Amino acid sequence: MNKDLTVGDPQKVLWKFCLPLFGSVIFQQLYNIADSLVAGKFAGENALAAVGNSYEITLIFIAFAFGCNIGCSVIVSRLFGAKNFKDMKTAVYTTLISSGILCGILMLGGFLLGKELLILIHTPSEIFHDSALYLDIYILGLPFLFFYNVANGIFSALGDSKTPFIFLAISSVANILVDILFVAAFKLGVAGVAWATFICQGISCILAIWVVLKRMHAIKTEEKVPKFSKKILKDIAVIAIPSILQQSFISVGNIVIQSVINGFGPEVIAGYAAAIKLNNMIITSFTTIGNGISNYAAQNIGANKISRIKQGYKAGMKLVWMICVPVVLIYVFAGKYLLYLFMDDVNGEAMRTGIQFLRIVAPFYFIASIKLATDGFLRGAGMMKQFMAATVTDLILRVVLAIVFAKMFGSIGIWCAWPIGWSIGTGVSTVFYHYGPWREKKDGV
Repeated sequence: MNKDLTVGDPQKVLWKFCLPLFGSVIFQQLYNIADSLVAGKFAGENALAAVGNSYEITLIFIAFAFGCNIGCSVIVSRLFGAKNFKDMKTAVYTTLISSGILCGILMLGGFLLGKELLILIHTPSEIFHDSALYLDIYILGLPFLFFYNVANGIFSALGDSKTPFIFLAISSVANILVDILFVAAFKLGVAGVAWATFICQGISCILAIWVVLKRMHAIKTEEKVPKFSKKILKDIAVIAIPSILQQSFISVGNIVIQSVINGFGPEVIAGYAAAIKLNNMIITSFTTIGNGISNYAAQNIGANKISRIKQGYKAGMKLVWMICVPVVLIYVFAGKYLLYLFMDDVNGEAMRTGIQFLRIVAPFYFIASIKLATDGFLRGAGMMKQFMAATVTDLILRVVLAIVFAKMFGSIGIWCAWPIGWSIGTGVSTVFYHYGPWREKKDGV
């Protein structure tokens, strides 16, 4: 159901809204974790490395889908907060149309350039065929990725975080079962992993879009609602393009880092592939909570309730740190047991690499969580230049330091680049927040 985030105690409202989002992203990450887990356990270490290697390229496509999600979500939130339902519905339809066109362009580019990207990142010959196969099937399912992300953004904008949680919970569990069926029973290898994701994500997408359209039909307006608006598309693009660029920069940076890691051989690639899945699960969780914070900020800005922003900021910090405590303890002291899920050789180089990564990076989740939550407020307030500056600072530092440290210290140097980039990026984000335009604004002004 739709939920107004501009009334009620800010902490209760924000937590009640964001916690289902956190649960949703955990299930969403199960898609990727299940792929690596099943590939590593039933198809071997090279299959695990192939899925992990291709995953870095798929992040480029995810960046565009994420941008469409955020752009639509922030604008729809503002219009919903302002009770401008006519333009709100137009924003939804405009996003669906423009996202479909963008998705088609990316699919064409992916099919034409996918193998060249794998060559560019120095994919080892042992895993090249499986990496290319996984990537091709993934690209075929891009419409499901795009429209599902847009649907999620619309649900969040309307204050509904429970519906996407239900969809993801069901589809993620189904994905794990289909993964095992295709790989363990049917012996389809990496292709089975990719097709399982394709099928389950497709079903979720279709159901989510159906519910969105039903919700839009239920919201009555006096005037006829245009299905497309250039003005609203421009408003969406102002938010979406910086978000796409941010995620794209991160994706390209990750590809560069992956190319450095690939120089250390399949075992290090496999260890990193397993550990980065665990890392991405928590980082994506914070990013998703940040998206929820964006919706909270945008609705309250739309309703001219500026005083609630600072209260929401404090509530957001409490929430992400509560999540950090158990995750950091588990990853640092028991991370190896989670890595056992992905690989059989508990004493090999891959396992040592995964443990090393988690122990170096996990303690700094407290820092990363502050940045990602703060970024949510910057996006919700439309402070996209500041948001981009903080993100690019973090990314450039991580990429440059990964390259330099790898030459100086080997693979361990790559992992050390993460905490440094996060720390400086967090400092930049928090400065921008504390000197943001709402500092002088009052409610109703």
